[in-house]
Amino acid sequence: MTKNTSAPGKLFAALVCGWMAIMPANLHAEPRFQKWISDFYPVAASEGISADTYRRAFAGIKDPDPDVLQKAAYQPEFKSQVWDYLDSRVNPYTVRIGREMLARHGRTLAALERYFGVDRHILLAIWSMESNYGAVLAKDERLHYVPQALATLAYADPRRAGYARKQLIAALKILQNGDVAPKDMTGSWAGAMGHTQFIPTSYLLYAVDADGNGHKDIWNSIPDALATSANLLSKNGWDSGKTWGYETRVPAGGARYAGKSMTLAEWQRLGFVRPNGKAFSRPGERAQLKLLAGEDGPGFLMTSNFFTIKKYNAADTYALAVGLLADEIAGYGGMVQKWPRPNGTLDIKEKFELQTRMKSLGYYDGEIDGNFGSGSKAAIAAIQQRLGMASDGEPSKPLLDALRQR
Repeated sequence: MTKNTSAPGKLFAALVCGWMAIMPANLHAEPRFQKWISDFYPVAASEGISADTYRRAFAGIKDPDPDVLQKAAYQPEFKSQVWDYLDSRVNPYTVRIGREMLARHGRTLAALERYFGVDRHILLAIWSMESNYGAVLAKDERLHYVPQALATLAYADPRRAGYARKQLIAALKILQNGDVAPKDMTGSWAGAMGHTQFIPTSYLLYAVDADGNGHKDIWNSIPDALATSANLLSKNGWDSGKTWGYETRVPAGGARYAGKSMTLAEWQRLGFVRPNGKAFSRPGERAQLKLLAGEDGPGFLMTSNFFTIKKYNAADTYALAVGLLADEIAGYGGMVQKWPRPNGTLDIKEKFELQTRMKSLGYYDGEIDGNFGSGSKAAIAAIQQRLGMASDGEPSKPLLDALRQR
């Protein structure tokens, strides 16, 4: 039996004509991008998106977002060493702000912990990792209008087109639900949104109206944003009352067990112990050995909650950073063992000391946060030049030693 395609075809044609009629004329727009927007409307309409929602979503959008394409193209081939990654995310600054946020939002966090069973310190650590406790949202130059960003990727980035089309439909559904006004729907170049950086499809799955105002709003409502993260972790298997893992000393020959899973009691019998001298709290719990810096680095016995954190971001380093930061915010202390850093490089305490000394000399006026961006590196280069050192702008122990003598 032959399908009758004329009716759907006529419907889509009518929808396209309707969209063209309501789309604002723009003589300076990129014609092919505008055509892509017009051509995509039938797809959106088939997913229940109204012409009015589509019009509001793209009103005033003239061209693709060039910054989105630039950021999408800039994908460094190298990966940061685990210690550099952790230094920028687990440090005295992020711990201090996390404790301030714990005091400020303690009642909300306690309520979310009771309802979802997710540790409040884990939620704070995720908030820090995703948006620096919301500070990123105040920096408009880093934000993009999500429908335009996703349309840009769908239109001009073949590698991400499928992802972007799916996320754009989800973003339009969020707008149609009335959770956020179009002007406030901002996010990353890839469409991650709000305090806790949810892509649109994940927002639709996990968003929660925790403040009871009738809208799910992860952009402006901290309770909604934290509850949405708690909901994601809870629905993906968070085991309430249990830790994410343990730092462990790796005995001689123990590296051969990397990736293996067994009970903590079995690991202990093999010589894997906690470097702080404490016992494993649940010896019958299973854990997997991770060696994130290879045989020369510290080991970690990761429990099921570590892998639940990876539902948020699949990188081992991300989940480790969340766990370590949560522990420090809670007051449990940081790592005992050292990472195998190359000779001459700084640990996180030394990075803070270097920035502090640069600031006291008047060469640096930024945040003391252990991160060495363009401002810190320019200050380093100036100091190096003054001291007669090679002016490469890189933090180092020789530079710190020289400043300690001044």
